[in-house]
Amino acid sequence: MSIPSRDTLPLSGVKVIDFGQYIAGPAVAMILGDLGATVVHIDPPGGPMWQSPANATLNRNKMIVTIDLKSEEGVEQAKALIAEADIVIENFRPGKLAKLGIDFAELRQSQPDLITVSIPGFASADDERRELRAYESVIAASSGVFTDMGLNRVLMGVNPSFSPLPLASSYGAMMAASAAVLALQARERTGLGDQIEVPLASAVMEGLCYNSIKIDGLPERYITQREQEITRRRTEGLPMNVTYEELQELLDPFYRSYLCKDGRMFYVVCPSHKTHAKRCLQTLGIYDDLVAEGLQEEDDTYKPTSEWSSDVSLGVYPLPKFWADKIAAKMKEVFITRTAKEWERIFGRNKFPGAPQRWLQEWINDDHAETSGLMIDVEDPEYGMMIQPGPVVWLEESGEAALYPIPRRWVDVSSALAQLKRQRTKLPRVTNPNDRSGWLEGVRVLDLCNVIAGPHSVSYLARFGAEVIKLDPSKPMYDAWNTVIFGMSHMRGKKSVLTDITSEHGRKVFEDLVKSVDVIVWNAPDNQIKAMGLDADNLARLNPDAIFCKLDCFSGVRRGPRTDYVGYDDLVQATTGIMLRFGGLMSEPEEHAHVGTIDVMCGFGGALGVATALYQKLKTGKTGRGRTSLSANSGLLQVPFCYDYTGRGLFDEPSGRYVNGYDALSRFYYTASGEYLLLSTYEKDIGRLEAIEAFAGLSALPLEEREGFLAGVFANDTSAAWLEVLRANDIGAAVCDNIDALRAAYVRTPDGTPGIDRGSYSFSVYEDHPSGHTVTQLDPFAVRPVRGAVNMMDPAEKYGASTRSVLIELGYSETDIDVMLQNGSISETWSKEYLPS
Repeated sequence: MSIPSRDTLPLSGVKVIDFGQYIAGPAVAMILGDLGATVVHIDPPGGPMWQSPANATLNRNKMIVTIDLKSEEGVEQAKALIAEADIVIENFRPGKLAKLGIDFAELRQSQPDLITVSIPGFASADDERRELRAYESVIAASSGVFTDMGLNRVLMGVNPSFSPLPLASSYGAMMAASAAVLALQARERTGLGDQIEVPLASAVMEGLCYNSIKIDGLPERYITQREQEITRRRTEGLPMNVTYEELQELLDPFYRSYLCKDGRMFYVVCPSHKTHAKRCLQTLGIYDDLVAEGLQEEDDTYKPTSEWSSDVSLGVYPLPKFWADKIAAKMKEVFITRTAKEWERIFGRNKFPGAPQRWLQEWINDDHAETSGLMIDVEDPEYGMMIQPGPVVWLEESGEAALYPIPRRWVDVSSALAQLKRQRTKLPRVTNPNDRSGWLEGVRVLDLCNVIAGPHSVSYLARFGAEVIKLDPSKPMYDAWNTVIFGMSHMRGKKSVLTDITSEHGRKVFEDLVKSVDVIVWNAPDNQIKAMGLDADNLARLNPDAIFCKLDCFSGVRRGPRTDYVGYDDLVQATTGIMLRFGGLMSEPEEHAHVGTIDVMCGFGGALGVATALYQKLKTGKTGRGRTSLSANSGLLQVPFCYDYTGRGLFDEPSGRYVNGYDALSRFYYTASGEYLLLSTYEKDIGRLEAIEAFAGLSALPLEEREGFLAGVFANDTSAAWLEVLRANDIGAAVCDNIDALRAAYVRTPDGTPGIDRGSYSFSVYEDHPSGHTVTQLDPFAVRPVRGAVNMMDPAEKYGASTRSVLIELGYSETDIDVMLQNGSISETWSKEYLPS
């Protein structure tokens, strides 16, 4: 089989200079390289600052050159490379590269078409933190990641709780990559580049925006058993000491793991959907018994619960404790009768979500991962044949070429420069040098998505000027917890239309919308796409110019055994080893408890797919179909340890609820003020630590004695005192903050601006939110261009609020609309209340 040419990839001809070190910067350039860009990576004379096999993945498709930026010759070499580039990436502290002589603002004066991407740990506008040594764990600790690990950890009294997943770098890389390509496609219209900053602390806050939202007066129906138990214990002054086994009995039966015949745990995710829970119980053979015992399904769960005929409705989350316990007990008895693999096939083929718990090592070598291209073979010059994560984002038509990356290779500067010079960049004439429009102004998007990843992707596009129409069924398929509460975040900046596309008139509305837009986004497996007539052939008949972007759970470039299985974030966590890493044992898997851990990241990936397809269309006239999946994004989320090769050591990275960090130099320490302080440093910096009198002699100790020594030292003073001393010596350290405190400290009254001029954190409180509740939520502020505009999106309107206005815009008369309302083809609301009580 011949290997497809990289010339078919959508970013072929785009030239990138990558100054990045560690994860975020190199990951952005890797993603662009996987899409076809020519990338030159610059390392200092001593080699990469982070010595890890993960560099083989992060630097694939790159020419690596060594340049000493502390010398005049090195600066001139770097500037010569930049002069030939379209995009330049760096992830140092704000201003560091400029001090070395590479000033992006200055460069863009003579190169206005240049796109620069800076990914500092903290924002350049953050006077308090911008100069900190912002290692991954320092950003996480400062941003509430380690203290907001979910309700399970609160109840078990585990706080802070360490996670080795590079959340900040992963979110930051996906946002920065999407921003770079959004700016690139805008450049095809304006001829102008941009100067972009994406602070990692801001990016991780965007990744956790579903955690940080605060809704005053949230109705009781949405309060889970775990939240009720936390409130009870706090009210009664009881300790948070719930065991893992006790915790399981507080979980919803359709949102937990079950022990199977082979000793493996199987994760079920069937809450909230109108049919998933019912199909699950029917397949397990226990539905009729439960109905006989009184289990009901309310016809309209969007009515206030006071108007329900019973206290329970299947398909609504959370279930009341009585029914949760009863259903879980029966499900346990059935799951133990088959192996996890058997259940995986049963769930997948019957189209409801569930997956076995697997270790990362199993996932890397999984048949589906290999067959689908979610894991690929790369012949690295240092490690030999490696298994690496496949491309995160690709276009359907050219994705095959992305499965054959060029291994990283070291070249001299003159060779890299010659390679760049061979590729000519053609740009449109600049007609308005003062253009300040949004990157997507004039682009109209139809959002067909549900839950988080897909709709979040399209909401992200809206901030850059895209007009978005969100189409949902006239009768909801998901409960209000999943639509309205999540929608307060991802429905911002959208017009909501409700249509029954299975009806004759509703289908006509759907097709008219498809014909009216530039981009269509849907998160669904291939079989659903084809059934809806949105496969490439059918869409070409409706709107041959429309770009279609698809997100789903298990897809890779190629089809695999589980490509059409439905699923959510939680199932990918189970499948790829994230839950077992977090829990530590097969018998005690735990969800990595940030809502939408992979979902939001995948949303940014979907936006990158749209941006890439838009760029390709503007550049070549080809209409492409963007693709990404939750599973594809999981590789980036675990990139520090997601690889395999002959001779690789144990997969023994930090795991479990009681792990405090990586080693003695990077972990939590208890201080005299009763707070935990995170120390984050490397062996190469130990001399800087020993320069502080209290730490003298540290390097002479045996490795196994360091932790005890440091614990004794840190216990002698307060966290504030240690922070002052450590930071004065440029040593990475942070006190573990929490999201509630950050939200309270950095909240503001909305003023129509998106917050991109603020520091690393920014929230707005909407006292007049359309829901009738006071809602505090994160600002759309992590992507900060100098030229392109970023919009402060309006709060999410009530579902269906724009049905009439959008149909009138499409040419329907008021009479037409009234008839369709009468026959149920369309709807203007799902409920009397915005947030059903």
